[in-house]
Amino acid sequence: MKQPEHQPPIDLRQPELFLNRDLSLLEFNQRVLAQAQDEHNPLLERLRYLAICTTNLDEFFEIRAAGLRQQVVAGVTRPPGPDGNSPREVLQAISTKAHELVDEQYRTLNEMILPALAAEGIQVVARDQWNEDQAAWVRKHFRRDVQPVLTPMAIDPAHPFPRIVNKSLTFLISLQGKDAFGRNDGLAALNVPRSLPRVIPLPEEVATEPNSFVLLSSVIHAHVDELFPGMEVRGCYQFRVTRNSDLWVEEEEVDDLLHALEGELPRRNYGDAVRLEVADNCPVEMTEFLLDQFSLGEQDLYQVNGPVNLHRLAGLIDLVERPDLRFRSFVPGWPEGLEQGADMFAALGERDLLVHHPYQSFQPVVDLVRQAAADPNVLAIKQTLYRTGEHSSVVEALIDSAEAGKEVTAVVELRARFDERANIDLAHRLQAAGVNVVYGIVGYKTHAKMLLVVRREGRRLRRYAHLGTGNYHPGTARTYTDFGLLTSDPVLCEDVHQLFLQMTGMGKVRRLKKLLQAPFTLHKTLVEMVDAEAEAARAGRPAAIRAKMNSLTEPEIAIALYRASQAGVSIDLIVRGACCLRPGIPGVSENIRVRSIIGRFLEHHRVFHFHAGGEDRVLCSSADFMSRNFFRRVECCFPVEDPKLKKRVLREGLDLPLKDNLQSWLMQADGSYARVHPARARDRASQRELLTLLADFSDPQVEPDRRKLGRLDREVRAGERLRVKPAGRKVEGKRGASRSKHERG
Repeated sequence: MKQPEHQPPIDLRQPELFLNRDLSLLEFNQRVLAQAQDEHNPLLERLRYLAICTTNLDEFFEIRAAGLRQQVVAGVTRPPGPDGNSPREVLQAISTKAHELVDEQYRTLNEMILPALAAEGIQVVARDQWNEDQAAWVRKHFRRDVQPVLTPMAIDPAHPFPRIVNKSLTFLISLQGKDAFGRNDGLAALNVPRSLPRVIPLPEEVATEPNSFVLLSSVIHAHVDELFPGMEVRGCYQFRVTRNSDLWVEEEEVDDLLHALEGELPRRNYGDAVRLEVADNCPVEMTEFLLDQFSLGEQDLYQVNGPVNLHRLAGLIDLVERPDLRFRSFVPGWPEGLEQGADMFAALGERDLLVHHPYQSFQPVVDLVRQAAADPNVLAIKQTLYRTGEHSSVVEALIDSAEAGKEVTAVVELRARFDERANIDLAHRLQAAGVNVVYGIVGYKTHAKMLLVVRREGRRLRRYAHLGTGNYHPGTARTYTDFGLLTSDPVLCEDVHQLFLQMTGMGKVRRLKKLLQAPFTLHKTLVEMVDAEAEAARAGRPAAIRAKMNSLTEPEIAIALYRASQAGVSIDLIVRGACCLRPGIPGVSENIRVRSIIGRFLEHHRVFHFHAGGEDRVLCSSADFMSRNFFRRVECCFPVEDPKLKKRVLREGLDLPLKDNLQSWLMQADGSYARVHPARARDRASQRELLTLLADFSDPQVEPDRRKLGRLDREVRAGERLRVKPAGRKVEGKRGASRSKHERG
């Protein structure tokens, strides 16, 4: 709504209009945990969500909390974000929220997940529940398969407290008595090797349920006294320390980034401690001892009622053969009009193709690279590689191409967080095969997802390209939602060519005709497009913005969206994770709605839609609305211009998610989220509907669902347009009516 003329303009930079990024991330993990609590999800998948919440929290402490802690130690008081909170204030708020989240995790495990598993004949048998036969089998297993691998470490003046590896399960053991060397009562530490499985199936002859398991931690705890003959074990306590895992390399001061990172990687396991987790049976004197060893305070201590690493329980999921307790399996669909095994060059010569992962197969992208490798007319292949996975068919095709004598260039981002080792190994493999390997640009991560193939056709050279919102990783293509555009558009392919020249060579910023690139044109152009919608609304013309992304934390684009909202622009944002913008503030953002979708797949694609005077500009990108994406990364944002494909992106990427009333959460002005409920409307789960529309199910039971969705298919294929409203008027029509009934959460 426009500001009344007589009121002074609102300062859109005031800290009260922004949420803290780190606290918003913890809110995201709260939504993930809610999936573990949701009885509508299959039981084993609920356990998986619980494990995901744990690993997310681990990474949060390793990177985000660790960085804030460094700032506090360095005496930094300047707020790290637009919300105005100092590093110390943010750390304190993190501690409060994270403790609540961890307590809820273990309540979910003990009161919901484990009882539900037991009801299905899946039992994690605690030490005090072992019967005589089970105890005998466990003892034998310990002596045969566990004890030979263990190395207890005494703690005394000659043996100081050992270096504890980041996130490793360790026992602190209190001992009484005198050992062979005359040493009296003391302490010992026992690290649990990561080579040992954490979840151990009990054999059928001793199991009391169809699926019975014991935890490695229980096995060791029950027999730890065997490691200290003649001594009395007075206490045995699990703990785990989380350390700063962010790598730091002064790129401008090193001659070889690859070797510098190789040297830095081992230090990741021994960075400064940021969090201590202990079992809740650990006495005060022991927790104080551990806190002192790791230079941590009480606010960094997390006492838990269960295993100190819930992520390890995920090992149970693959050991249980119960398809009925998992999400229904499916086969990714195939792009309409493209036969499997078809000539990709012939197909792309006729029209552009859009693939929507994981609902549709990643194979067309692989086929393009493989066919390029085998085609004698292909002269060159260029590709960016950020995360590829251990066994990547795309990488194998690049190697085959280089060995076949083609000119192959790979821009490998060595600094993809937690994939540095894998990418260093990848770079070595590619170089050994004769690939030209480039590590990107000093000071900027290469995050763009681009593939370019140069092929001789008659007397001319023709280019083919793939542009995506996600990585060239067949594994994540099965679990992350992403769009990929395959094209032979000469202008678009020339832009991709220019971008590769910019990354591998040197020179001024190259002028691109269709692509937007970070760090040069993307941020500026997006702000201009938002401002153009605001100007249209002020002039009384239709104006609207819809956008989908992983995170929205960059303040200038948030301020531009505030201005557009004030002008009367209808704005719908789908932000999976952190969002620093506050929706629904009178006079500032009452025309902005923010929702988050948490479902079976990780919502990962970035889609931006501007009304643009009826032109309906649709863009897909590798970049989120974050400072790092706009200013410290090489990113690519590409238009979708083909009318049919544009309609698909709008329908699948925005229309259906905005109608979701089962897996959708509405953001409130205070940064909390309220789950959307269907009320009297029919259930709408966007991921489920996209699976039904695009994928193939081997289960015949899905066919009635497919028929039931026939009406939906007709509705969305009719081409739902972006709803717009004149400036200064409230949103009307079906969406406005349904919000009041069904989106209050």
